[in-house]
Amino acid sequence: MCNGPLLGKILVFSVPLMLSGILQLLFNAADIIVVGRFAGSTALAAVGSTASLINLMINVFVGLSVGVNVLAARYYGGQKEKDIQDTVHTAIMMAILSGLFLVLLGETASRPMLTLMGTPDDVLDQAALYLKIYFFGMPVLMIYNFGAALLRAVGDTRRPLYFLFAAGAVNVVLNLFFVIQLGMGVDGVGWATVISECVSAGLIIRSLMKERGAMKLHLSKLRIVPEKLKQIIRIGLPAGMQGAIFSISNVLIQSSVNSFGSIAMAGNTSSANIEGFVYTAMNAVYQTSLSFTSQNYGGRKYKRIGRITLTCVGVVTAVGLGMGLATFAAGESLLRIYSSDPEVIQFGLKRMAVFGTTYFLCGIMDTMVGSIRGLGSSVIPMCVSIIGVCGLRVLWIFTAFQWSRSLTTLYLSYPVTWVVTGAVHIACFLMLKRKLPKEDAE
Repeated sequence: MCNGPLLGKILVFSVPLMLSGILQLLFNAADIIVVGRFAGSTALAAVGSTASLINLMINVFVGLSVGVNVLAARYYGGQKEKDIQDTVHTAIMMAILSGLFLVLLGETASRPMLTLMGTPDDVLDQAALYLKIYFFGMPVLMIYNFGAALLRAVGDTRRPLYFLFAAGAVNVVLNLFFVIQLGMGVDGVGWATVISECVSAGLIIRSLMKERGAMKLHLSKLRIVPEKLKQIIRIGLPAGMQGAIFSISNVLIQSSVNSFGSIAMAGNTSSANIEGFVYTAMNAVYQTSLSFTSQNYGGRKYKRIGRITLTCVGVVTAVGLGMGLATFAAGESLLRIYSSDPEVIQFGLKRMAVFGTTYFLCGIMDTMVGSIRGLGSSVIPMCVSIIGVCGLRVLWIFTAFQWSRSLTTLYLSYPVTWVVTGAVHIACFLMLKRKLPKEDAE
């Protein structure tokens, strides 16, 4: 990451990440498609309505994996082997403890939170059941996320892709078996997801244990190193808090969608799941920007940082525009994969009309956040995003949406906030870049 031409290396790093993210999203897509086709629109709405709540409850801990990635990449760039070892063992121990906490949180808070969101009565029981099963798998999900962050930090994006491919195949087969053969509903797709996540987590742990040198995981050495914990929290907690507060605004938007009934919820779910593939591909560029910037900052290659950001912004714009317009053009055909109900499809098309044409703006915004975090500044993007995205969306819900109570008005809150927040992130990055030394260290 610290030498040679950038574009080729960025593509080699980001494309496996994109494919990994898409495979991970297929876990949820398989759940949604199977229940939508074989268990009905109510079950489809039940599974889909949980997404924003899941993100709200886990984003703080997933955000900590950003801290793991930045810290490990910085030490790797600076060739500090003892620090890498401490980071590896602290990260996996954090993953286990975080996962156990989330099991308890999911079991106790799922139904009350769904009720607060105004989930319709015909959806509530199934949504609560799916959430409880999903959260039972949190320890293995956290292990995969933290372990994959460690591998990405040293430039390895291929093995996480292979592991997710194996887990995704298990998930699809079990979905079909549990729902079609055994006649299960949301519980069947929930357990299929948990079992498949065990596969990906097991492969990640096995891979780290077979590593050579500083990245090798020794189960007997699993412990929390206080200094590394503090550094991971300092970088990762603001990222996690930002994600959690993002999710609060998305929970409010989901609650607003819920007020249009279960058919609208099903259409929103289908469209959001398709858009998720676009977001996941763009998010790979965010992670690429984060890792490349961190390694070059740790290796004191300051001149490359500006070029890394420009290259990543170009790549994410091409990916976001290309995939967004393609999904918009094929919207009706794609939505039919999820449901044959014409009303569900029409509600889904309303969302796709907004997101398909503007989603690349979200990619630019996130890529700038990756560059800023790669420089070790995590509080600035958190504050900007909380005010610019979350605050403006909440304001939009209580003003513009109240004046024109339609789904299109609700969805327009997204591109408006992406433009405003992205512009501020660009200004913050330029200010931080000016403070870097003008010359690289020898």
